[in-house]
Amino acid sequence: MSPSKAVLAFIPVLAFIPALAIAVAACTGPPVNISTLDLLKGFETMEPDPYDDGFETRPSATSAQDAVSNALTDTVTLNDNQYGALVSWTFNAGNGNMEYSNLVRRMNGGEDVVAVANDELPLWNKANGKVINGLVWGRKAEVDLFNAPSNVGALPVPC
Repeated sequence: MSPSKAVLAFIPVLAFIPALAIAVAACTGPPVNISTLDLLKGFETMEPDPYDDGFETRPSATSAQDAVSNALTDTVTLNDNQYGALVSWTFNAGNGNMEYSNLVRRMNGGEDVVAVANDELPLWNKANGKVINGLVWGRKAEVDLFNAPSNVGALPVPC
């Protein structure tokens, strides 16, 4: 049996090992709150469930929710405003940019989430190396939402 066939034959066995199944399971992100929806409406091309035209499509709000939920470890606790601010940022910056960002690395590393968001979100204000006023506004609005008090928990989510 070739190495690639051996690996493929072994993959179904992994599904029967509960600890591994949990470790690789993707979580569905919780819905965002009204404050987040209001913020997302401020982005001109926001579509809650856009169609996929196959070329440079922007993530949907729901894919951004899932991406944030899966990028942050279970040690990161966010309220609904903090989660919503990160979903808004992810919707704008893209799922891949969020996933590999210093913001996610620092939050997953145990740093204070408020300090990290206040440091990192404003840095995402450029397109093609130039500061864009709309991005400056967007990041400020996301920082404001992140810092808005709330007693409603959002993350971590049980999978």
